[in-house]
Amino acid sequence: MANIIQVHPDNPQIQRIEEIKLALQRGAVMLYPTDTVYAIGCDLNAKSAVEKVRKIKQLANDKPLTFLCPSLSNVSTYAFVSDTAYKIMKRLIPGPYTFLLPATKLVPRLVQNPKRKTTGIRVPNSTICLELLTALGNPIISTSAHLPSDNTADEILEMTPEPPITQFELFDRLHKLVDVIVDTGNEPTYQVSTIVDLTIEQPMIIRKGLGWEEAAVWV
Repeated sequence: MANIIQVHPDNPQIQRIEEIKLALQRGAVMLYPTDTVYAIGCDLNAKSAVEKVRKIKQLANDKPLTFLCPSLSNVSTYAFVSDTAYKIMKRLIPGPYTFLLPATKLVPRLVQNPKRKTTGIRVPNSTICLELLTALGNPIISTSAHLPSDNTADEILEMTPEPPITQFELFDRLHKLVDVIVDTGNEPTYQVSTIVDLTIEQPMIIRKGLGWEEAAVWV
């Protein structure tokens, strides 16, 4: 049974953030809101927790997992960022974008694409996410709680959210699977992130989600 922690969406209480951080450090898996959809996540470096996330989402080990970073400078610790990629990302973050990038050795193999050695990284425009990232000091896994899986196929995709589900229904569906639920009192949203592939010579939008029109200006 998950521990439900109520957090103010705009002014997260320090003690609540600390409580979530300590749980993540102990290997907890959480259900939490981002600037796009509710996500299932954990500490990037907690192997058992990452494995649990994969089990919950029924993801094979060759399916990469996206994770959150607090800033562009932090992204460069976990990915090789070319000059072109840097210019694009600087224009778009923080925001509803997932960037596919070549992974550095600091990205666990369990998280990255094993064949391409790439990873998906986001810098969210979310106060709660940024506070958690700062407190934890590590990136946080972020895979949608609403969709069957994060589709990172090399093709342009439209937004295809599930039929609307209430916060109560979402919590009820996952409360036995996760350890912590971050409750802001807000209903879930269903617009996914835009995915931008920055691993290729000519960057390309491979999923049209929130903000894709703005991204198209720079890609």
